[in-house]
Amino acid sequence: GKLMLNVRIRELRSARNITQVELARSLSVSKQSISNWENDNILPSIEMLVKIADFFSVSTDYLLGLDDKKYLLISGLNEEQIAHIQQLVDDIAENNQK
Repeated sequence: GKLMLNVRIRELRSARNITQVELARSLSVSKQSISNWENDNILPSIEMLVKIADFFSVSTDYLLGLDDKKYLLISGLNEEQIAHIQQLVDDIAENNQK
């Protein structure tokens, strides 16, 4: 199957309102690199793939389109705060189904 990497990078970047220039700066690459990845001209190196995943707090499998699960980093929160976030997630998901 075709990798989703170019689509995922663009979606994640857009969702966070980050320009190609800003993403390039954060990853220490050229804007051209970002453009090339998003247009599916070239693939980032494995090392860079890990950096991109880390930057967006997603798994490399998610980036590649092998896994549709999305994760939220909740380390450092207490159980009560985690439960609160879970409740928000459930409420939003429920509203989406209406």
